[in-house]
Amino acid sequence: MPRVSQWMVRTAWGHFLVAITWGALLLTFKAWPGLGAWVWRLRPWHIEALLVGWVAQLVLGVLFWWLPKLPGGVSRGPEAPVWAAYGLLNAGVAVVVLGSLLGWGEGLRWGRALDLAAGGLFLTNAWPRIRPLLRARPSGGGP
Repeated sequence: MPRVSQWMVRTAWGHFLVAITWGALLLTFKAWPGLGAWVWRLRPWHIEALLVGWVAQLVLGVLFWWLPKLPGGVSRGPEAPVWAAYGLLNAGVAVVVLGSLLGWGEGLRWGRALDLAAGGLFLTNAWPRIRPLLRARPSGGGP
């Protein structure tokens, strides 16, 4: 497994652990509301860590590893865009979380912009590896 995939998968599992911890706290405080209302400020963090930090990052990390190598079978292409996507994806999670905790309304917008940029950078590496698969598809009328 390439090093960037290792980092993405490990970080994704870290986000998962944080997300289920916050989810457990949310359920506990839902059952006993007298314990404090501060925990509900963690709800955006819980959602962001699950959807983007865990699911999206795990998918991208495994996808980089599993996609076929470039024609010739020696390389997966330049890893710099994938490393940048890794950084931007995690920065997007951090911006959304901090924005929600600090009451900064633009945090969600900027965090999603960073996530979108991460997806674009990942696609610059993945597209040359996907395109040959699309050309090799049989053209026929069957399912």
